[in-house]
Amino acid sequence: MKYLLAIDQGTTSTRAMLFDEKLHPRAVGQQEFAQHFPKSGWVEHDPEDIWQSVLATCQTALAGVDPALVAAIGITNQRETVVVWDRDTGLPVYNAIVWQDRRTAEVCARLKAAGAEAMVTAKTGLLLDPYFSASKIEWILDNVAGARARAIAGRLLVGTIDSFLIWRLTGGAVHATDATNASRTMLYNIDSGAWDVELLALFDIPAAMLPVVKDCADDFGETDPALFGYSIPIRGVAGDQQAATVGQACFKPGMMKSTYGTGCFALLNTGAERVASSNRLLTTIAYQLDGVPTYALEGSIFVAGAVVQWLRDGLRLIDDASQMQGLAEAADPAQHVYLVPAFTGLGAPYWDAESRGAIFGLTRGTGPKELAKAALESVAFQTRDLMQAMRADWAGAGDTVLRVDGGMTASDWTMQAVADQLGAPVDRPVVTETTALGAAYLAGLAVGLCPSPDEFAQIWSLERRFEPRLDKTTRDTAYAGWQDAVRRTLSTGGVITREISQAGK
Repeated sequence: MKYLLAIDQGTTSTRAMLFDEKLHPRAVGQQEFAQHFPKSGWVEHDPEDIWQSVLATCQTALAGVDPALVAAIGITNQRETVVVWDRDTGLPVYNAIVWQDRRTAEVCARLKAAGAEAMVTAKTGLLLDPYFSASKIEWILDNVAGARARAIAGRLLVGTIDSFLIWRLTGGAVHATDATNASRTMLYNIDSGAWDVELLALFDIPAAMLPVVKDCADDFGETDPALFGYSIPIRGVAGDQQAATVGQACFKPGMMKSTYGTGCFALLNTGAERVASSNRLLTTIAYQLDGVPTYALEGSIFVAGAVVQWLRDGLRLIDDASQMQGLAEAADPAQHVYLVPAFTGLGAPYWDAESRGAIFGLTRGTGPKELAKAALESVAFQTRDLMQAMRADWAGAGDTVLRVDGGMTASDWTMQAVADQLGAPVDRPVVTETTALGAAYLAGLAVGLCPSPDEFAQIWSLERRFEPRLDKTTRDTAYAGWQDAVRRTLSTGGVITREISQAGK
């Protein structure tokens, strides 16, 4: 029996999952790590906390298993989060700046006002927003004493979390990333498949800092044998949302998945066609195999599961996330409470970095039940925002069935709410940890242990389909209330475009 080890390094926790050669989960280790919020809108991680959590969870997953039987490691990671470290010591010069961080909003606004966004979007498929890595790297170079001089001298390296882990796992032998993570930095040209000189100049980032870009199933070196008692090949890498797309077997154009974790991220496979969005969605690389990229439209929601964490840790309305469904079911149906979770701004299709969270429709009778319902419904409404924008952008999005994964999919109530708002089926697979599954599959594909994508798609198995129950009038009335709440929350006082509002109705 051969095994595949998937390292799933997420925003709030790290998970390591051991799969057998038939891609059945056999063991798992998971560990949360600290979140740091030095200032309003700032979000950081200690890279050493991340590294230690990776080692601990891998050791748990490998307990009792001969590491020589592990055919390969696959890595998937929180995207856009970036680390700058010393080439010689491997030590970070500053905390990892997390994808949620908004400290560079003014820098991005200034570049946008100067007319740079059209060039950025043309090259990267992204919008000029602090969500992506480029402005975070620039901030570290400009705000950490001596960092820029050291970078120019070739003494510092930079990368998303996958690159940092590859560097550490290989004992500093390999500085690499894959095309999906590179495509999220706002420095990578998704047409030419290379770091872009003009973008590097825009953010004043030395090219020598950057990793080599590889396919998702490729040679990323071998682990230092001192770590696990054996040198294990690293052969698969993809950003978390792209890994979930692979794990959901969304290999055909028109297939769509949505992952509900800290945030919510929907990817629609558009195949070899790079679709330009008219509704402020992102064009990104879904995966790259044998040097050939497959593209996707992506909608990014910054807060999904994080709103449940906020009710638990911030307001202390619940002790555990499992309480949410019972509260939502018991909420007063006559109350129409809307929670817009713009804690760090709003993502697609609004892209308003300055908006902040708000609650509308409060009455004297509003309590924890109604707030829990509003929190879960915000996920359904935001998913509809994305689906409608995708349908407006690309005819191939027509009658898409949504495949879902991630922690929030355990809530039947939430998934039913999503189906009700979309007016379309929602499919939950047997294996909902599809991010780790996708990473394991990519690693197994590279070493010949796993079948072709077409054959792998036959393995995907449905656990439950949620069919919409709400009639169109009820669904649209509730959504109109959400749109009104968002409109009141936008910092610019802007309105939701008619094209997005009408698409899919």
